[in-house]
Amino acid sequence: MTIVDSEAETVLALDGIGRTYISGEVEVAALAEVHLTVGRGEYVSIVGPSGSGKSTLLNILGLLDRPSSGSYLFEGLEVADLDETQRTAVRGRRIGFVFQAFHLLSHRSVVENVTLSMLYTGVPARERVERARAALAAVGLEQRADFTPTRLSGGERQRVAIARAIVADPALLLADEPTGNLDSKTSDSILGLFDALRAGGLTIVMITHDASVASRADRSVRIRDGVLSEVGAAEHAGGHAQNHIGAGQWEGRP
Repeated sequence: MTIVDSEAETVLALDGIGRTYISGEVEVAALAEVHLTVGRGEYVSIVGPSGSGKSTLLNILGLLDRPSSGSYLFEGLEVADLDETQRTAVRGRRIGFVFQAFHLLSHRSVVENVTLSMLYTGVPARERVERARAALAAVGLEQRADFTPTRLSGGERQRVAIARAIVADPALLLADEPTGNLDSKTSDSILGLFDALRAGGLTIVMITHDASVASRADRSVRIRDGVLSEVGAAEHAGGHAQNHIGAGQWEGRP
C-alpha cells in the first residue's frame, strides 16, 4: 500500500530533477537539475514560453511521466520510482488537474463529468453524486448540474473542470494554461476562483506563459530551456499591478 503523509507541511519537493529524451542519435535535455519546493496551501505559478519545458515539468509533477534523474517527494513519499499502479493511486486520490481544453465528455451531464473522476477511488455511487453536486456549488454551477457541456459557456466549462479537479479533495491542484481558451473577462473570473480556492487552503501550481496570470500566485518561478529560476518579488509584483483584479470578484459567473 502506498502511504503519503497528508499532514506534511511540504506537498512537493523536487531535488535535481532531470528529464532527457532520445531523438535519433541525439539526447535532448527537457529538464535540467530542477529544484522546487511547494508548501501546503501555497499558490505557485510556473511561467515560460512555448518549448521551455513547462509541459514536461507538469507531467512529472502530475505523475504522468518519470524523471530521468533526481528525487521527487510528494507529501513525504518518494514517487519517482513507484510502479504504475502506485503512481495511479497517488495521482487519482491526491492530485487534481485542470487543462486549457477542459476535456469534458459532451454526451454526459455536468454532474456525471464530475463524478467520473471518483470512479476508481472506492467512493460509493450515491456519495460520488453528493460530492459532485457540492463541488459544483463551490464553483457556482449548482444550477447547471444536469446540463450537458455543450449548453455551457467556455467559462462555465472551465468551472466544471475545476469542480472535477477538486471533488476528491486533492493535496495538489495542477492547472495547465487554464485561461488559455478564455476571453479576458472570463479569465479574470476563473483566476478569481483560483484565488478563492487558495484562500481556502488548497495548494495550487499553475503553468502559464502569461506573466499577468502568473502574478496572481503567491510566487512565481520561471522556466527556460529546462532550467528553473525564482522570479524576484519586485518583478512578480509588477506583473500583478498590470492586471490587478480583486479576488472577491470571482463570484460573477461568465
